[in-house]
Amino acid sequence: MWPFKSRPKVPVLRFHGPVGMATPLRPGLSMAGLTGPLDRAFSYSKLPAVAIIINSPGGSPVQSNLICSRIRQLAEEKKKKVYIFCEDVAASGGYFLACAGDEIYADPSSIVGSIGVIAAGFGFDRAIDKLGIDRRVYTAGDSKSTLDPFRPEQAEDVARVRLIQQDIHDMFIGVVKDRRAGRLKAADSELFTGAFWSAPKAMELGLIDGIGEVRTKMRGLFGEKVVLREIPTAPTGLLARLRRVPSIGPSDGTLEGVAAVASRGMSQDILSTIEERMLWSKYGL
Repeated sequence: MWPFKSRPKVPVLRFHGPVGMATPLRPGLSMAGLTGPLDRAFSYSKLPAVAIIINSPGGSPVQSNLICSRIRQLAEEKKKKVYIFCEDVAASGGYFLACAGDEIYADPSSIVGSIGVIAAGFGFDRAIDKLGIDRRVYTAGDSKSTLDPFRPEQAEDVARVRLIQQDIHDMFIGVVKDRRAGRLKAADSELFTGAFWSAPKAMELGLIDGIGEVRTKMRGLFGEKVVLREIPTAPTGLLARLRRVPSIGPSDGTLEGVAAVASRGMSQDILSTIEERMLWSKYGL
């Protein structure tokens, strides 16, 4: 029996979408955007628990690491246990975030893993040759035009990128091994290839602790009367989002200014949506 007069309450944070990718109208998951919600969640209840629901195909390794580190700092400061619940996908940076949890659960159909690093682009050098286009680039610094898509691929550029990727991959692997110490059940050569799995296989590999969802798990821990309180992690509605965008109109508050802000935001939103859909589609979503 919990020694509280009111019903026990568990704060719930929902991390949805790519990590780091953002436009004025589509805020992504970032440390700047989650600082306030994280602080509120870890100070909300006397119960020693915070639940986080993750539905993310990944994104920025920097933001993933910052968010994960902040969750662990708060968990230690506030003496809270962090329970992670994966929804459709917790892959790449999404799984990095999941590693902030003391326990990780997923739906049977969740996609989990993708512990790797990727960089992709296009080469247009032959296309502009066929079109008879001359491109003029001036740099100070021999490596300033690294990975320029309008010039032939350079072996030294590829080697440099691979070294950076290896550093990031090693950091990611280190976090997984630290947070899942004693629970991983497969060799590095299987776990850290960038492959991803359904939740039952991820549990077999030790990447998650079980199959389950937040309400059932919290009721099992704190009783049938437990209340789940979702802590908002992003503004809702068009007007709330527009408040995040600095005005670029001829004068603040004018109709022209508002229209200019909305137009710029919508254009960025379209590009962000395309890039975001490419991330989700990798996992069949």
